Amino acid sequence: MKVDNSLPLEYSTGQNKLNILGFWIFLAAEVMLFATLFATYFTLEHRTGNGPAGAEIFELTPVLIETILLLTSSFTIGLGVHAMRIGNKKAMMSFFAVTLLLGLAFLGVEIYEFTHYTHIGAGLQVSAFTGILLTTLGTHGAHVTLGLFWGLFIIMQVKKQGLTPKTANKAFIFSLYWHFLDVVWIFIFSFIYLKGMM
Repeated sequence: MKVDNSLPLEYSTGQNKLNILGFWIFLAAEVMLFATLFATYFTLEHRTGNGPAGAEIFELTPVLIETILLLTSSFTIGLGVHAMRIGNKKAMMSFFAVTLLLGLAFLGVEIYEFTHYTHIGAGLQVSAFTGILLTTLGTHGAHVTLGLFWGLFIIMQVKKQGLTPKTANKAFIFSLYWHFLDVVWIFIFSFIYLKGMM
């Protein structure tokens, strides 16, 4: 395996470059998944039937907390990648761990939010609106949950194997995934919550 030391570690081999390109293609498919969910949401958002509308169930405080947690986690994962690029394994692992803790806190708030919705009668089968709302939020939450396990495995691999072209490549690809989840959340925050509260 030929390593190009003039490039960042995650790009330093031909295979690493192909892995990153392949992951960008995967993210394009994920964009289509969320675009379909958003299109369906916009089609059904006013079909509330006898159930509540967004303005009746959305609460600003949990949504702001979720947004702050995820945006902060995007910053810490960036610091983790920077630490990785300068060869600071301990700092990289610490920043990745903080990112995962912020993601776990985000999930905790989201679980509270889902419980609240169910408690006030906004379940999956209440209306087309609540069904697509919970499906969209749940799909994003499932992606965050997957990210927590994935990130944990990355930290364990880096701890065991050190910063190598292979582990750096995996960590960088994970960071792309995490940033993608944050971008999706910005769309959810803007076009589902804020729009729904108006």
